[in-house]
Amino acid sequence: MRSDSPAVLISGSIAFDFILLFDGKFRDHILADRIHMLNVAFLTPSLQRQDGGCAANIAYTLAKLGGWARLLGSVGHDAKDYLKRLASYGIDLGSVIELDDCYSAQAFITTDMEANQITAFHPGAMNLAHELDARQAIAACASSAWGIVSPNGKLAMLEHARAFAEAGLPFIFDPGQGLPMFSGEELLAVLELADALIVNDYEASMLMQKTGLQEAALAKRLKALVITRGAEGSRLMHQGDAIDIAAAAAQRLVDPTGCGDAFRGAALFALSKGCEWDDAVRLGTILGAIKIEHAGAQNHPVGPAELSRRWTEHFGTPMPAALL
Repeated sequence: MRSDSPAVLISGSIAFDFILLFDGKFRDHILADRIHMLNVAFLTPSLQRQDGGCAANIAYTLAKLGGWARLLGSVGHDAKDYLKRLASYGIDLGSVIELDDCYSAQAFITTDMEANQITAFHPGAMNLAHELDARQAIAACASSAWGIVSPNGKLAMLEHARAFAEAGLPFIFDPGQGLPMFSGEELLAVLELADALIVNDYEASMLMQKTGLQEAALAKRLKALVITRGAEGSRLMHQGDAIDIAAAAAQRLVDPTGCGDAFRGAALFALSKGCEWDDAVRLGTILGAIKIEHAGAQNHPVGPAELSRRWTEHFGTPMPAALL
């Protein structure tokens, strides 16, 4: 970690991803009028096991950029080698608990030729992440810039959000795949504590349905609302303005797994360096394009020269000096 960077506290899952590639399109095999009695099997000739979990993925990109990423999460007895790899990236593991009587979280992700994904998730140790005291994690850092509450056990997400808010630590709420666990009232309660919300367009629709609030009403409750839309780019709603930021071109489309996490890690790095939200989203946009060119969520390179080149090509301006 870099001594000149304040810590970013990243609460969320630390998991293994089993990535299966289906050489076809889900929509050709799922009958809309038979969803109530779905019985579908997909042949997946390619299988990879990758290190993953939203929090670990976010921390990977942030640490590779040179930031101080402190993980808040839990793992099982099968993660010792994984933790060694995370530590080798410079990620602070002082707030990760190891549980000997369960497996770490496991995600089984099937991706089709249109980059659609179907995921089955076993939470394992993640369901006990609330046993970690986020207040102690905050106190352990000499200085903290930002936090993020990403998908984790439900109790951990609620408790860590409260701890961040009580400590006065600005944080992003990133409910992601955890959205179905929450009622509309619970989501509104967390949004009252959060400074920002980052969701993809599908998650945004689900959140609006659960809370009864539309985009503009959500944005009024937050300092920033970011909705990512894949190849269609992102929308930032900040200080009454709505800014659409086009997606950066990828050199090849290999694997979308973890693109959103790379986006969040880059955005948090920019915010921790004092950048404004528009530049944070721009850096996230560049990292999302780089990530999709590589298999797995923690295998993409992060180099200042390449980032600067892509930023200038895509946005037509030099990358801010604070990010170099």
